[in-house]
Amino acid sequence: MHQRRRVVAAGGATVAIFLAVQVGALALVGPFESAGYQAVENPSNPVNSAIYLGAILVATAAMLGTIKVGADWVLRGFVVLASGFVSLYVFSVLLPAPLGWSIAGIATSPLALAAAGLLVIALLVHPEWYVIDAAGIVMGAGAAALFGISFGLLPAIVLLVALAVYDAISVYGTEHMLALADGVMDLKLPVVLVIPLTLSYSFLDDSPSTTDDPDERAVEADGSGDTEAAGESTDTNHDNAADRPGLDERDALFVGLGDAVMPGVMVASAAVFAPAPPLVAGFALTLPALTAMIGTICGLVALLWFVLQGRAHAGLPLLNGGAVGGYLLGALAAGIPLVRALGLGPYV
Repeated sequence: MHQRRRVVAAGGATVAIFLAVQVGALALVGPFESAGYQAVENPSNPVNSAIYLGAILVATAAMLGTIKVGADWVLRGFVVLASGFVSLYVFSVLLPAPLGWSIAGIATSPLALAAAGLLVIALLVHPEWYVIDAAGIVMGAGAAALFGISFGLLPAIVLLVALAVYDAISVYGTEHMLALADGVMDLKLPVVLVIPLTLSYSFLDDSPSTTDDPDERAVEADGSGDTEAAGESTDTNHDNAADRPGLDERDALFVGLGDAVMPGVMVASAAVFAPAPPLVAGFALTLPALTAMIGTICGLVALLWFVLQGRAHAGLPLLNGGAVGGYLLGALAAGIPLVRALGLGPYV
């Protein structure tokens, strides 16, 4: 019973982290737009989704190749530097540049640069679970906001549906993301959110494995190349499916960072592009954005339930499905015609 309470608390913490990422993304979309951080000229062009999906396939192949040849330091360096780069976007609007500094097109300041540098150093020298989670929230909110202002409604929906299908294929079909999961988990990279079930848990001393037995995997892969091990035990050396890790054997829950980012893109896109008034003055929260958040959380609760039953499950079909479905319900409730809510207006 005591362990079950811990699992429930860990599930609540997971929900809180997802909400922090999504609320953070909503807080950043306005400043990011004002700073000109939109990544494409025409955010309503669905071709943007195809380009991004192609980049995912290339990045996944490159990461698998890097792991296969044993060049883990290349992958670690790339992910940590990418973490610092995304966090610099976030800190640049939180700690604006009074002197007009600019690095790689980001108007930054010494304080913002120092904050991003500290995050990188912390990830390199002490990637404990709380460092990983703090970095993940900053990166997740920043990435969701950047994609949200760069993908209009139709591209965002196309992207999330395509990633959900890709996630399902990579987990249930080819299983190539499971090999990638093993490689990055041991590197202690901020591609997972780590929710411990005990205060004594240490991610530094943990070496989760996902490939001992296909029936025992609780690993999903998101469409951005990040890997996720949702609710996996640190001990997966079992003989058969009947010995899958139960509640009493779990030390932590693991959820891929991309699982928080991708539905957050729908939330941010809905806030920016859906023609609905804000629910809170001065904050980019509209009814469609709110219902997209609610849909995401419903999908997350379902995902955690599957995982805690010892079932392997791809995350994005539930999470992206919840985000898109919730958004559409909120858009219709806000009086937006379905064609316009889907972003199909220019094509019909």
